[in-house]
Amino acid sequence: METSIQKQNRLWLGLATILVPAINAVIHFQIFLFLRDAQLNPIWYAILAIIWGVGGVYTIYLSLNWVVEQYPVKWRQRVQPFIFIAPAIVLLAWLLLIPAIRTIVLSFMDAGSVDFVGFANYVAIFTDRLLFSALRNNLLWVVIGTLSCVSIGLVIAVLADRSSYEKLAKSIIFMPMAISMVASGVIWKFVYFYTPGNQQIGLLNAIVISLGGEPQAWTTLAQPWNNLFLIIILIWMQTGFAMVLLSAAIKGIPEEQLEAARVDGAGEIRIFFNIMIPYISGTILSVTTTIIVFTLKIFDVVMVMTGGQYDTDVVATQFYRQFFMYRNNGYGSTLAIVLLIAIIPVLIFNLRQFRKQGGGF
Repeated sequence: METSIQKQNRLWLGLATILVPAINAVIHFQIFLFLRDAQLNPIWYAILAIIWGVGGVYTIYLSLNWVVEQYPVKWRQRVQPFIFIAPAIVLLAWLLLIPAIRTIVLSFMDAGSVDFVGFANYVAIFTDRLLFSALRNNLLWVVIGTLSCVSIGLVIAVLADRSSYEKLAKSIIFMPMAISMVASGVIWKFVYFYTPGNQQIGLLNAIVISLGGEPQAWTTLAQPWNNLFLIIILIWMQTGFAMVLLSAAIKGIPEEQLEAARVDGAGEIRIFFNIMIPYISGTILSVTTTIIVFTLKIFDVVMVMTGGQYDTDVVATQFYRQFFMYRNNGYGSTLAIVLLIAIIPVLIFNLRQFRKQGGGF
């Protein structure tokens, strides 16, 4: 039989499991209000935000884990995993799911998000010449950019694997991945820079003049050439990503299998196409779909280099212009949904490939 003291202790423990997380939440909310209303130096804001972020996450996990530890073992094993994934789910819902739902709602509203207009925005988008041009440009980025990144990355991975300078070569090729898209756009803006006359500070035009050619305004050339020069920036950045993953996959090919093929008289090209490619096909598909998603969302490079002018618009720059510059919330939200719909099938395919490779999804 349970004594009165045990009942009292269990009651106090039950209250504590409610009060501890509640007090923790109140404290963090007060810290948030203080940081929101205080007039501090931006440096102090940054320092306090880092301290609060790290310490806050730790205390939240600590208090919730303590609460779960008070449960019987049977319930503890069921509930405890959710303690560690629940904050991530809440953040994903807050930062991704709720904005996505709100964007869907706005896509059925007028420019001022006041009146319901049904599918009028969707009809307007698919009859808009500018959107057709943006979709065509996105297709160029997807096809040419993705194929170039994957094929060049694969070739470099195979060649570097046989080189004594493998680490150095891979480091140099992977280095652009450490640079942001905006910074890459600024770098390549100087590469393509053009001024009338023969005094060129742009690297590409300087090379052209030294070879006896005429300097060009590369990013203002007729379609599709200006887009191709922008796609080169993507290739410069993403080839290293493809190379690293494909190189890791190539190193996983059993050496005995390659040696057996060479003993049977197979040449290196035949080994490449008949053994290497089939063996790493799963990785090639994963890398390809990842870069496709990236190219469908391309924005920074186009915005920095041309601002979408000279027929270089993509769907993301159209969305930015409509939503933030023209304040056409309905039309801009519809563009965002169209882009989301285009990306979802690729993501689903990528997740299925990941599951097939034993990713656990």
